[in-house]
Amino acid sequence: MAGLSVREKLPRKDDLIFVLNSGSSSLKFGIYYRGATDEEPLLTGSTDGIGHKNGTLRVYSSARKPILQREGILESQSNALATVAEAIRKHMDAAPVAVGHRIVHGGPRLLTHQPITPQVLDELRSAIHFAPLHIPQALSLIASAQSLFPSGTQFACFDDVFHQTMPEVASHLPLPQRYFAAGVRRYGFHGLSYESLVHHFGAQLPERAVFAHLGNGASLCALRNGVSIDTTMGLTPTGGIPMGTRSGDLDPGLFVYLLRTEKLGPDEMEDLINRQSGLFALSSGESDVKSLEVRARSGDPRAQLALNVFAISVRKGIGAYVALLGGVDLLVFTGGIGEHSDYVRSAVTTGLESLGLAADKIKIVSAEEEQQIARHCRRMMGPSP
Repeated sequence: MAGLSVREKLPRKDDLIFVLNSGSSSLKFGIYYRGATDEEPLLTGSTDGIGHKNGTLRVYSSARKPILQREGILESQSNALATVAEAIRKHMDAAPVAVGHRIVHGGPRLLTHQPITPQVLDELRSAIHFAPLHIPQALSLIASAQSLFPSGTQFACFDDVFHQTMPEVASHLPLPQRYFAAGVRRYGFHGLSYESLVHHFGAQLPERAVFAHLGNGASLCALRNGVSIDTTMGLTPTGGIPMGTRSGDLDPGLFVYLLRTEKLGPDEMEDLINRQSGLFALSSGESDVKSLEVRARSGDPRAQLALNVFAISVRKGIGAYVALLGGVDLLVFTGGIGEHSDYVRSAVTTGLESLGLAADKIKIVSAEEEQQIARHCRRMMGPSP
């Protein structure tokens, strides 16, 4: 794995917070210090393609100067974290006093951001069946961070906490009550991204807003006065609109059909709806939107179908939320696709003028999940002595 030598020594700062934001094959991270008015980045970076030959690791200073660039195989997120920790020690004189983790799903009992204790870890282990693709990975990363930064307080920031404000009419699924009592409900995710958008707009956020976090995982959120009142993802991050490799919502009768005709077990079903569906299935093997756009522009019908299904699903979701809110004052696109794909945004917004969504009501804003996690960690740490 080729590397880039040290270009600068980062200035010393105290009370540093190290933030970890893990995805299915990526890890974003940042080191934050207490600025005059907000958490400021001292170091940021990301790894992509974990477990693949074309993996990358990029670390930047606050001025976006490259500190470390590597390409090659990073076997796991823990391996990537160890490499990042080594870079931190080389470039910084102070160790982080806290480590903040983005955790997608806290299960039915972890409903607030909180310090990670043995009891929290036990609850996460008991909630694995709510997010089997995400929670085991989070537990492994927490264990690695505890080993690499033993003096830092570890904090869990949950992606579903933001949606605890949803009314029961949005969170309660139409199933027998015993399932709701057991935690089977709509939780919603991408909450840290949505929180960062609320913080970004501050007092300028209008009463009725729709946020669209569009990436390999994608969802929509309806907000009234900055509070989540509905969201497209449900019990798990597989629900809602179609995604890169996830199916989104499906006719529940389909699962009965598959159980009867193909005798699929739980693991096979999970693999089908999480890894073999969505854009990947519709395009016959491609989930990367940039690649799909190239194919679509060259006339590939499968790529065109995949992008159109995705865009129209998002458009229908926006239309539903405009009806729920009784109108809309702001539509915000965020996430890798939402921020960077003109093709998708154009396909999504076509026809929305009839719902009162003029161009001046549509914004593109970068998600700042890592900074939002740092804010939560600083609050939980309490005032400086």
